[in-house]
Order: sequence, then structure tokens, then C-alpha cells
Amino acid sequence: MKTVKFEGIFPALITPLEADNKTVCVKCAEELIDYQLNQGADGFYILGATGEGLVMDKEQRMIMCETAIRHINGRKPVICHIAAINLDDALELARHAEKAGADAIAAVPPFFFFYDGDDIYNYYKRIADSVNIPVIIYYHPAAQKDMSAELIAKIYEIDNVTGVKWSSNNLYQMMMLKDKTHGEMNIINGPDELLISGLAAGADAGIGATYNVMLPEFLKIYSCFKSGNIDGARAAQLKVNRVINVMFKYEVIPAIKFAASLLGFNVGSATYPMKSYTKSQAKSLETELRACMWPFER
Repeated sequence: MKTVKFEGIFPALITPLEADNKTVCVKCAEELIDYQLNQGADGFYILGATGEGLVMDKEQRMIMCETAIRHINGRKPVICHIAAINLDDALELARHAEKAGADAIAAVPPFFFFYDGDDIYNYYKRIADSVNIPVIIYYHPAAQKDMSAELIAKIYEIDNVTGVKWSSNNLYQMMMLKDKTHGEMNIINGPDELLISGLAAGADAGIGATYNVMLPEFLKIYSCFKSGNIDGARAAQLKVNRVINVMFKYEVIPAIKFAASLLGFNVGSATYPMKSYTKSQAKSLETELRACMWPFER
């Protein structure tokens, strides 16, 4: 199983919600998936931070998981994030994702309370033992700021732990992890604004939130980098970063959902209590996005 390696550009799929701000909009999810498949997505990461999985009802998470896997229908790999603050829920979601046909599951480490390295290792061991598909560590400093390269390399020793979604801007630690695992661990870059840097540090792939609305540009960064066209990759990275800077200002997940609505997708708002824009805020956000030449001309 250690030979499993995801490569390319994977949108961290937003979860479209109905007007109740809770129920998955299945039709819109399918439309969004088709849009990204047509643009050339190499795979999908569902129900992570961008997909708002951690704050969604467990049954709705299962519906989104089943919807995405059924609609993608094996055309591209699907990684499903299953972590929950209650471990039993996470294990249930992990087994459900496997049964639904996910190619891999991912999980942030246990969060909120203090957990030492042994606690975190044992948590991933329980999750990995619950399924027979690859498990990807989701390292995000917001969940657990002290996961070192040494600890992640130790967790990688668990048989079906195959990779890490590295959502830290500490690329020095990423390079250390690559070295400690002899280049074998599947390292996937998380920060959208650092894709070119993450690839240079040894990442095999990228998973990103703003890929939802700027996928062709991220595909360009990846292809240019892989072909040795560093100037082209840098130019594309600077282009998307201008848009990302605007989204940081307006809060990323609500801004991405708003941008998706401008592209014609009825994805709803971000889960409460994340920001819901007033008319004047929405107008300002749209103006600033378009000032960055978004959506980009092809």
C-alpha cells in the first residue's frame, strides 16, 4: 500500500448547501464536480476545511461523500476527510467512506485539548486500523501546531498511512519530512499561495481551496513547474495570489463560495457563524476580485 501516491492538482471541494445552511445541495455538488472535471482536475478532496466537514451534521457529511464518489464514478480519485472531535464518529465516517468507494481518507489530528506525540500516533493508528484504504494525515497548525517532521514520519510507519496534506507554511519541516521518509511519503501541498514553493520543497501534488474557482491557473503552475518552466509557474502563482490576497481580506471560505456563485453555482453561504456578506460587502468583494482580472481570461 505504501506505493499509493497521489499526484497533480486536487480541488478541496466546497460543499454546496441549501437555503437552510445545513443540507447538502446534491444537484449543485454534481454541477461543480462536472465543471472541475471538465477543467482537468486530477482528483478531489472532500469535506476538509474548505468543505466545512468538521462543522457539518454527520449524516450530511455521508450524503456529500456518497454524492461526490457516485458522481465522479471512478474518473478521478477521491480523498474524503473524516475527522471529528468524537473519535467514534470519525471511525464511523472512515468506514462509511471506504464502503462508499473513497480512494483514501484523511484526518486532522485530535484537536482542542492537549495531546502529546504518543496520543496523536495512537489516534492515527486507531483510524488506520478501522479501514483497508490509504490514510492521509492532514497537518494543519490550526488543529495541532506542534506536529513535527519527526512525529509525522513516525506515524508514516503505520502500514496504510501513505501521505500527508501539508497545510503549514513551514516548508523547512516539509523538506525534513521528505528526507526522513526517504522521499517515499506522499506529500501534498496545502497552502494555495505557496504551491510553487511546496513543489520546489518536494510536494507531489496540491490540494487547495481556491482551486474551486481558479483551477486552470493552478494546473498551469503544476504543469509549468513539472516541465521546468519556472518563470511560467511563478507568473501563474503571482496571478492567483493577487486574488487570494483579496479572499484573505474577506475570509477565505465565504469568499470562495461567493466567487463560485459569480461563476453561476448556487452553492449557498458558508456554515453559520462564518461570514454572510451584506449587499455592500458583496459588491466590494466582487469589485476587488474583478480588479485582479478574475475570472481570468483563457
